[in-house]
Amino acid sequence: MNPTSTFKRGMRGKNMRHKSDRVIPQKKAPDIIPPLGENVIRIVPLGGVEEVGRNMTAIEYGDDIIVVDCGIQFTDAETPGVDYILPNTKYIEERKSKIRALVITHGHLDHIGGIPYIINRIGNPPVYTREFGALMIKKRQEEFPQLPPLDMRIVDQGDKSIPITPNLKVRFFGLTHSIPDSTGIIIETPLGDIVNTGDVRVDNENGVPTEKEIEQYKMFKDRNILLFTMDSTGIEKPGFSPSEDFILKNIDSIVAQVPGRVILATFASQVERIIEFLRIAKRYGKKVVIEGRSMKNNMEIIKHLNLAEVDHIVPIEDIEKYPPNKIMMIATGAQGEEFAALMRMSNKTHKFIKLQRSDTIILSSSVIPGNEKAISKLKDNLFRHDSKIITYLDSDVHTSGHGKRGELEWVHRQIPYKFFMPVHGHHYMLKQHAELARQLGAPPENVIVPDNGSIIEIRDQGNTFVKLPEKAPSEDMVVEGFSVGDVSEVLIRDRKMLAEEGFVVVVAMVISKTGRLKKSPDIISRGFIYLRDNQELLSETRHIIKRAIESTTVGMNPINFDYAKNAVSEDVARFLFQKTMKKPVIIPVILGV
Repeated sequence: MNPTSTFKRGMRGKNMRHKSDRVIPQKKAPDIIPPLGENVIRIVPLGGVEEVGRNMTAIEYGDDIIVVDCGIQFTDAETPGVDYILPNTKYIEERKSKIRALVITHGHLDHIGGIPYIINRIGNPPVYTREFGALMIKKRQEEFPQLPPLDMRIVDQGDKSIPITPNLKVRFFGLTHSIPDSTGIIIETPLGDIVNTGDVRVDNENGVPTEKEIEQYKMFKDRNILLFTMDSTGIEKPGFSPSEDFILKNIDSIVAQVPGRVILATFASQVERIIEFLRIAKRYGKKVVIEGRSMKNNMEIIKHLNLAEVDHIVPIEDIEKYPPNKIMMIATGAQGEEFAALMRMSNKTHKFIKLQRSDTIILSSSVIPGNEKAISKLKDNLFRHDSKIITYLDSDVHTSGHGKRGELEWVHRQIPYKFFMPVHGHHYMLKQHAELARQLGAPPENVIVPDNGSIIEIRDQGNTFVKLPEKAPSEDMVVEGFSVGDVSEVLIRDRKMLAEEGFVVVVAMVISKTGRLKKSPDIISRGFIYLRDNQELLSETRHIIKRAIESTTVGMNPINFDYAKNAVSEDVARFLFQKTMKKPVIIPVILGV
């Protein structure tokens, strides 16, 4: 063996630092969670308290667990290749024999979207929900025919307390959101009530709650509210939101005056608003076209429940049969989704709709954080047409389903609670909501801001509120195609690196007897540089590859091909970074012949 080669290999081994040898932090050993004490209530937020989405909370008492909501969080550029993010359910999976019910506050995906992926993992417990939520859940379950049927138990508005176990009862109460049958949940325990609002806003007229709102919350005056948990999504916005009635009156006046077609783009989940759009169209003798898969699905539920007249809905293929001023279209795509109906209209790829000067397009939605670029692109495309574009920024055509700070404060004043835990929102939202509770008189020791996986207990006959040092598993669980489970940080990092820097595949054949290359190595590149326009760099890279391989393989018998691959990865990565300031993933393929 050549001593010089041995020396080079030894030095390379000491200094080697490349992608395949990255030092990956060891996962922290899971906490050993103490058993639940006698006459103690344990609350574990499994998702929804470090983000907007994937709402899920477990309430445990004795040998019983009730789970509230089971949502998903949508992904963004930080999670390439992931379809949805789920709550981490390992804590309740390990205790699934204790789960007595899954109760649902309302039918939005951030509260029901995780059911098909999680329900079997937690023992397929009975699902308690109002009728509209049940239909939304069933509609989604149709996409998963391999799953066993759900044990669905529909709760009527007038139902009182439902006994789930000898110690735990559930009661639903009405509140205002943006979808029919939105409810809050009361879990009655031997120590007092646990109240969860789900998503909530306060209907009002110029900042004064309506009589309906006042009536909805009168029931709490004489109840023993031990713990109050509440939506925090709108906490940083002061005052009250415009009322839905005010928004609809503005849209009504626009529709009454438009010279041609009116195209209303909103979230398919804004079901109550869509119902009103149908009524507005009926009032002005307009035919309605429904565009977008999720919009059509929700329209089927509206029809099934007879929530609005639908005899004036016509198929899009018939749109040319009517004068433009007799057409209203309700469409998805206000968030700039690439293949949604509105984006296809804007970029002239829609099969049936070509935008015209007389069209009026109303974007009846706000910007979801993270969608700013997509919405700017959509608006750019729309404004290249001569149609009139109306957004919530220049007219009152949208209001949120999540109450602003003034609305949340009003709800706090209606519910005489002992302990408070903010939920549903990013950490900074929860902190601001906790500060509001303290400003309204809650003692600091009675307010806890949770993280996902926090274990919070009410002890001492309901007199002590504590967060344990131990945590339930809280790492992201994700849906990737047919797979559900943990996602590796290294995997996501590699995907992002591939997206940002590309990759280079090096294919080389080494003569096993001599350790020398049989021929010049092949180089394949994707997402890095266009090789045909960089012949000089390609030639230099081949030279680097040859030197890296032969400096390790000549004189070695037998050849350590893994060692040679490491040498190629290190040397080529360093060289390409020096030449291009880019760090593509290097994938060496070295074959012995």
